[in-house]
Amino acid sequence: MELPIFTTTMVQGFLICLARIAAVFAVIPVFSGGQIPPQMRIGVAVMFALLTYPVVQHVLPVTSLNITDMAIIVAAEVIFGLLVGFIAQLIFMAAEFAGSVIGYQMGFAAANIFDPTTQQQVALISQFQGIFAILLFLSVNAHHLFLEAIVASFAMLPPGGLNLSGGAIPMMIELSNHALILSVRLVAPIMAVLILVTLTLGFMTRIFPQLNVFMLSFPLNIGLSFIIMGLTFGVFVAILQGEFAALSERFLRLFSLL
Repeated sequence: MELPIFTTTMVQGFLICLARIAAVFAVIPVFSGGQIPPQMRIGVAVMFALLTYPVVQHVLPVTSLNITDMAIIVAAEVIFGLLVGFIAQLIFMAAEFAGSVIGYQMGFAAANIFDPTTQQQVALISQFQGIFAILLFLSVNAHHLFLEAIVASFAMLPPGGLNLSGGAIPMMIELSNHALILSVRLVAPIMAVLILVTLTLGFMTRIFPQLNVFMLSFPLNIGLSFIIMGLTFGVFVAILQGEFAALSERFLRLFSLL
């Protein structure tokens, strides 16, 4: 039995392929969390690179590269992978930011828990919405889009063809603005109710000065917030599903701009 011969070109091509895939897995939702050991993430990236390399081998460099050219191509592949993962991370950042605003307005400003994903203390409602967004992300198989996008990216943007001078950076800025608008859409129903409750309690204070508004507002805000969250849960799911469905179009747009 003859062992396969691994040439320098094959090894360099595999490393280039691995650099792009590993960068995507480093920032992709779910896999980029601190609850997943780095060894497992590296193992998954290497395994997927081994499966992807034979498919994309024809678009990888066919000549041996020197150290400088290899380093430049690998750095460009890492930047490309980070951009792809950042597009999806914006959706989760918007959901968690909306949860932080809701929790602060409800009176849960001091109710923080440890988030294993970011290794930091985060607001309770922010953690709830972040976990729910991850579960929804997995239930609609949106993570499959990343696997498809990685393979398709090699055909649309071969290694060494990255160009950041086009419209990629303005697109990132546009998507960041869209994420802020998304967070406002997610938080709008509850904020509207809480503002009305605050105005109502303010009028009641003027009418009944002896009313202890401070003690009344805490259970009222918390109770109404949870009720509105339950009533608007379908809207929350529909908005996130729409954002996840748009990831495919955003990936293709990013590839064309790069």
